[in-house]
Amino acid sequence: MSGEIVEKLKEASTGLLMMSETDSPFEIVQWSGAAPATSEKILQLTGAQDLPIEVVELDYFFRNCAFEKEWHNDQQKEEVKKYQTLVQTLKNNLSDINVYRVGQINIDAYIVGQTKDGDLAGVVTKLVET
Repeated sequence: MSGEIVEKLKEASTGLLMMSETDSPFEIVQWSGAAPATSEKILQLTGAQDLPIEVVELDYFFRNCAFEKEWHNDQQKEEVKKYQTLVQTLKNNLSDINVYRVGQINIDAYIVGQTKDGDLAGVVTKLVET
C-alpha cells in the first residue's frame, strides 16, 4: 500500500515548485514503521537533532499557493489547481498530517502523515526565509 501512496505523491508533486526566496521541488519521503510522527521523531529520522523545529497545519502551509485569488491570471489559476491536487492527494492517502519546518532561514519542510500500514510518508521541500 505504501508504494502506491509514493507513486500518487510523485504524480501529484511532479513539476511543482514551493515558492520562497528559492523555488524548490518536492521530493518523496517514506519511513517504514515509524508512525506516529512527532517533532522529536522527525528530527531523529532526518538527522537534524540540533536544529529548531516548528509544526504547522497543512492548509496553513499551503495558504499562499493552494487557494485561488480573484486577481490570479489563468496560468496562476492552473498552478493553484496543481497545488490543490497535491494537498488533496496527501489528505486522501495519509492521516495525522503535519508540516514539520526544520531549521531557520534554510528550512526543510517535511509534509508528513501516517499510512494505513503504520509508515510515515509525504513530501519534503526547501524554503529560504531571510
